[in-house]
Amino acid sequence: MPRPSVPAPAADRHDLIRVQGARENNLRDIHVELPKRRLTVFTGVSGSGKSSLVFGTIAAESQRLINETYSAFVQGFMPTLARPDVDVLEGLTTAIIVDQERMGANPRSTVGTATDANAMLRILFSRLGEPHIGPPTAFAFNVPTRTASGVMRTEKGGREEKSVVRNAVYQGGMCARCEGMGSVSDFDLTALYDDSLSLEGGALTVPGYSMDGWYGRIFRGAGLPMDKPIAKYTQKQLRTLLYAEPTKIKVDGINLTYEGLIPKIQKSMLSKDVEAMQPHIRRFVERAITFTTCPDCDGTRLSAEALSSRIGGRNIADLCAMQISDLAAWIGGLSEPSVAPLLTGLRHLLDSFTEIGLGYLSLDRPAGTLSGGEAQRTKMIRHLGSSLTDVTYVFDEPSIGLHPHDIERMNDLLLRLRDKGNTVLVVEHKPETIAIADHVVDLGPGAGSDGGTVCFEGTVAGLRDSGTTTGRHLDDRAALRDPVRQPSGSMEVRGASTHNLRDVDVDLPLGVLCVLTGVAGSGKSSLIHGSVADREGVVVIDQGAIRGSRRSNPATYTGLLDPIRKAFAKANGVKPGLFSSNSDGACPACNGAGVIFTELGVMATVETTCEECEGRRFQAGVLEYTLGGRNIAEVLALSVTEAERLFGDGEATNPAAHRILRRLADVGLGYVKLGQPLTTLSGGERQRLKLAARLAEKGSVYVLDEPTSGLHLADVEQLLGLLDRLVDAGTSVIVIEHHQAVMAHADWIIDLGPGAGHDGGRVVFEGTPADLVADRSTLTGQHLAAYVGA
Repeated sequence: MPRPSVPAPAADRHDLIRVQGARENNLRDIHVELPKRRLTVFTGVSGSGKSSLVFGTIAAESQRLINETYSAFVQGFMPTLARPDVDVLEGLTTAIIVDQERMGANPRSTVGTATDANAMLRILFSRLGEPHIGPPTAFAFNVPTRTASGVMRTEKGGREEKSVVRNAVYQGGMCARCEGMGSVSDFDLTALYDDSLSLEGGALTVPGYSMDGWYGRIFRGAGLPMDKPIAKYTQKQLRTLLYAEPTKIKVDGINLTYEGLIPKIQKSMLSKDVEAMQPHIRRFVERAITFTTCPDCDGTRLSAEALSSRIGGRNIADLCAMQISDLAAWIGGLSEPSVAPLLTGLRHLLDSFTEIGLGYLSLDRPAGTLSGGEAQRTKMIRHLGSSLTDVTYVFDEPSIGLHPHDIERMNDLLLRLRDKGNTVLVVEHKPETIAIADHVVDLGPGAGSDGGTVCFEGTVAGLRDSGTTTGRHLDDRAALRDPVRQPSGSMEVRGASTHNLRDVDVDLPLGVLCVLTGVAGSGKSSLIHGSVADREGVVVIDQGAIRGSRRSNPATYTGLLDPIRKAFAKANGVKPGLFSSNSDGACPACNGAGVIFTELGVMATVETTCEECEGRRFQAGVLEYTLGGRNIAEVLALSVTEAERLFGDGEATNPAAHRILRRLADVGLGYVKLGQPLTTLSGGERQRLKLAARLAEKGSVYVLDEPTSGLHLADVEQLLGLLDRLVDAGTSVIVIEHHQAVMAHADWIIDLGPGAGHDGGRVVFEGTPADLVADRSTLTGQHLAAYVGA
């Protein structure tokens, strides 16, 4: 007699993440069902809504729900998250987000401090270091040594207790000379001011120091002669201008503080990482200030006491400067039962670096110098050995910055996370990673307002046959360029030895498309930034994140708004400031933001459309002025393509605006709205916006650092067309790239390697793509040959 079937427990039926009615950003009320404990890849053109679905909806709601489990007191210290615009989200599990955000631009942040490796080493030295100098803080370059004397008072139960402290030393490891920065700065005074001019005549060349506003009043209030050339200042006056300590002064009955130029610049500019500065401030700092290695600590950031303590003949700075793969071997040779758990944890952490392909880094590498791909893999490290299961891991293009050889290793890691019983969600464009998916969700069909719908959901095989943009381009393979263009000259690099480069001599051809490739960490960026970037006529467009708040948009970022505002002002006989939502024309109710924010403490901040301007951000009077039949709010609501038509011909013709719009269209951003907040753009869109803005700079050589980052397979073809147009117009283009389609399209390839870190740093091939494929002696050659089917 057959046994009656037992229904599955209710708990086992929750094997899907269900999303119903998602409307975040450009999503159009979409429904998807994602299988748990599987690897799901989200594809689609850049701006189609992938990040809005994965990060803005699924991951954001998971994090919000977890935060709500904490007390209101704890939530007060956490970021407040609004509920995504979605009807139903079921089956969510804890989400761990591993994104491409740079690892902070704090100049004191290093690979070691960001991954806790330094914290473990500090404990190790505080226990085993000889001579013993103090607790772990004695080896921390972020902690100064402090000495205290005096009376300490403590109130308890209505009575006061006193204790006398005499020369109590709190030992820190910070170098006193450079304050733990590793470098000291020196000012070139000729870059701060023109001494033939007076302050009133515009002598100061420091960004933001205009004599029309408060600065003019403050300098006058400090007793400085405003109409006398600085060259004729007395010693005392020059010292007041440059070095004065903070001094209280009164200007027009208002109490203010005057401080000399140099201490003021040190506090406002030099306390920030150079990479995080706005472009014009960064150019000023690089021009006016020279950074030299600190003579006291020799760039180690540490005090003499910290450097004196050693284990096996090495101090903590020696270990942090070692390549991580070598450091892992050194730590593996230590045997000390008293710190056995610490050594086990440190070995696992360092081995994870090697396993994930970052063994070529060193712990003292500044975190701000890591590429987006390196930063993402560094964040992955803490999850590799985790025993957690049934967790949702969310990755944003983990293949960025990876050579085809390294992508295979990354794929293995993703599959291992899945096989441990986790749900893995990956936003990706590379066909090598799409191929390993259990489930694929393709969004589109276009970008921006033309996207936001699910075009396909199913297997990789089904995607190939689906007829969607991704399906059609999944098997695209670029052919090798034939014939190749001939160089018009060359840029010589001799004896390059930055970072891991081994006295490299190479000639970079000019007048052609030259691709610099090699495995991650082989020395490509070191060659460019160490030997090419500072040369005259060279414009480097790197992967650095673009800066901007929700008030910034493509029109403000590219400088497009300036000619538009001037055209509006000229056509209507008013001043240009009226047509800026950050200036005179801003709606007074919302200060030009278009929305009103209501803070609710630990609850999510409520954002409501401003009733006075109805979200248009401008005063009603400003919207009465028109240009070409449209007011300023209507112009900012246009897409790049529509604006290009408006300013290209007719009564609103504007050559300056049209040139900028043409560049935006060239990089594939024709669908983006001029007034769309930068915070709503995807990573690929921001990268291309930066490319469009930098192409305006006059240069004979453009260096592009991985321009295919965030680009869909269909968009790569458009990028190659742009590169061709640049070269055909007489510009030399050098591209650091791993994408095989760009390699195949090159006129000349320089391959660095053969490995990463001290296993790389050499030129292993120079020649045409066809020669590289025929040679096949390098990893790049083997992968390119397989790609083109040779």
